[in-house]
Amino acid sequence: MALFDLPLDELRRYRSASAEPADFDAFWTKTLEESRAHALGARFEPVATGLTSVEVHDVTFAGFGGHPVKGWLVLPAGTAEPVPVVVEFLGYGGGRGLPHTHLLWASAGLAHFVMDTRGQGSGWTNGSTPDPVGSGPAFPGYLTRGIEDPHEFYYRRVFTDAVRAVEAARSHPLTDASRTAAVGVSQGGGIALAVGGLVPDLAAVAPDVPFLCDFPRATTLTDRDPYREVGNYLRTHRGRSEQAARTLAYFDGVHFAARGRAPALFSAALEDQTCPPSTVFAAFNAYAHEDKRIEVYDFNDHEGGGPHQEAAQLAWLPGALRR
Repeated sequence: MALFDLPLDELRRYRSASAEPADFDAFWTKTLEESRAHALGARFEPVATGLTSVEVHDVTFAGFGGHPVKGWLVLPAGTAEPVPVVVEFLGYGGGRGLPHTHLLWASAGLAHFVMDTRGQGSGWTNGSTPDPVGSGPAFPGYLTRGIEDPHEFYYRRVFTDAVRAVEAARSHPLTDASRTAAVGVSQGGGIALAVGGLVPDLAAVAPDVPFLCDFPRATTLTDRDPYREVGNYLRTHRGRSEQAARTLAYFDGVHFAARGRAPALFSAALEDQTCPPSTVFAAFNAYAHEDKRIEVYDFNDHEGGGPHQEAAQLAWLPGALRR
């Protein structure tokens, strides 16, 4: 796929037309207050994996509505004092998978908390967390579940789970709560951005080719899923475009980025048709913290930098966590 979006110099200046709801902060404050009425109840159960360089814990904590959410906590073997913790959120359709697939950050001497994504985990890795909340009619996928009302929207539950995942990760005695990073690729990057806007004291945020950004442009520029799910829903539910746009505005990474208070390392790929580069730059350009940078991969689609971006994160993150 050749370049299809704005030229790079225009991307660096691009601003989203997404309109922030007047009650955006009130909506999220109330949402988190309601979930925090449920005890976090984080449980960490040791798991025998056959791995000698790490120690793994099967995690359960209370997310949105007090619903149980699963995760993994992977620690460097022999950890005796609190270490910085990287909280990772996963890509669309994936679940937490198996522990031995999560060795990168523990190999760098950090704690690694992987949040399972409710209702997902049958696309490319398996998951263990159901979503007990139903929704109105939706196009197959997750992006239109509950789109008729922001209070019922699927990602209200997921973003709340993610904030609670940070709280769960920080509750373990061998994690240093003052040095917490949120990371993720694609959907995981969009979730990390939301966490960066909702948790005021993170040490770093690393959204890699993030999804869930600049919905007005994304849903009209690309015909690739998941964004195309919105168009397919509206193709059937004629006349509901304004209602859908109103809901999506409460979950737009651009608005969370405007509240980002931690150093950030983004990435974008200029041939990315899944998360078009302009939508990523919309969030990056809106990101509030002055210490931010973006890695750009000129001839890559949604795979982005892949291991090269991981190498960039490995070089950048230790310094961010020392501040």
